[in-house]
Amino acid sequence: MGVDYTRLHDPNAEYTMRDLSAETMNVTRERGGGRDVEITDIQTTMIDGNFPWTLVRIYTDAGIVGTGEAYWGAGAPELIERMKPFLRGENPLDIDRLTEHLVQKMSGEGSIGGVTVTAIAGIEVALHDLAGKILEVPAYQLLGGKYRDEVRVYCDCHTEEEADPIACADEAERVVEELGYDALKFDLDVPSGHEKDRANRHLRGPEIEHKASIVEAITERVGSRADVAFDCHWTFSGGSAKRLAKRLEEYDVWWLEDPVPPENHDVQREVTQSTTTAITAGENVYRTHGQRRLLEEQAVDIIAPDMPKVGGMRETRRIADLADLYYVPVAMHNVSSPVATMASAHVGAAISNSLAVEYHSYELDWWADLVEEDVIEDGYIQIPEEPGLGVTLDMDVVEEQMVEGEELFD
Repeated sequence: MGVDYTRLHDPNAEYTMRDLSAETMNVTRERGGGRDVEITDIQTTMIDGNFPWTLVRIYTDAGIVGTGEAYWGAGAPELIERMKPFLRGENPLDIDRLTEHLVQKMSGEGSIGGVTVTAIAGIEVALHDLAGKILEVPAYQLLGGKYRDEVRVYCDCHTEEEADPIACADEAERVVEELGYDALKFDLDVPSGHEKDRANRHLRGPEIEHKASIVEAITERVGSRADVAFDCHWTFSGGSAKRLAKRLEEYDVWWLEDPVPPENHDVQREVTQSTTTAITAGENVYRTHGQRRLLEEQAVDIIAPDMPKVGGMRETRRIADLADLYYVPVAMHNVSSPVATMASAHVGAAISNSLAVEYHSYELDWWADLVEEDVIEDGYIQIPEEPGLGVTLDMDVVEEQMVEGEELFD
């Protein structure tokens, strides 16, 4: 049976299962339900969002295409280009094998951490989208099925006056009332006007009181209408982090995120175990091996892997499974486009201990336009039942928002 591959490789077409012709699907079934499908090419395009998003597309000889996303942009497209020879001719359904193959092949580039891991993760996400389309199942099914039909989203909030407690409280109320979120996050590593030397990571008493005033204003304003977390961005010394966390114990803080730098797990553990304020970390360590000590030594109350940064969908599932052994919930860090945001939601649906997935682009008015489907509605993501990730790139918006000098997918 013949297939019009000219249409399938139309650069203006999006390859979702519902758009593929019946003839193409029949050919795929005749080839062993996709077992004979081979990868033919991998392409990237970088989007100029509030972060540089690297979109990844994997093409096959069956005309089916998978879309993924790598964390941020710097270096990822070049690394993905170098990985193409290791993927061409391979079966896209062998997700685990291909991912580990890339880790081994890219060891010289540092494939246990950093941008190499994120580049591999972008490919791994695209493989899940592709495999789901080939097998005609949603991506969460490839992870073992789902615990929930929707995943909660927490909105990372900002104001023009981030150091002003009243301005923060006003924004929190606006996001809850007008945008419909019942989970928020605000920054606490903001200038207080009392600093003497920010480089030494030490918090003086007036600085701690200023941060407590932000927490008090926001949590009292939203009350029971929303959970509120606070991010410190690895800013403080161990002693200062302990004093800050202790000071915040009287408030309804969902969690205090990254109060100390990520390298020293011993200090992280000491801070966490010194307070009843829930402490969260994890976005700046890679793969399950990087998260292991945080969990085994009970150095966090909540683990916060960033799916397209930590190693991909299956790696995040492994982290969640390890966390579950220690009864630790998962709140996925996420600064991605709708593509990786939806991929994170599929992971969140497939793990028992999911708290929420971050949304970092509420001030970017075209974020939702990058795909044809609705992603976030009233602070939640409904998990699609369409094959793969269930999102379709709007190529006109992709082309409009590309980083200068980038080329649209073929």
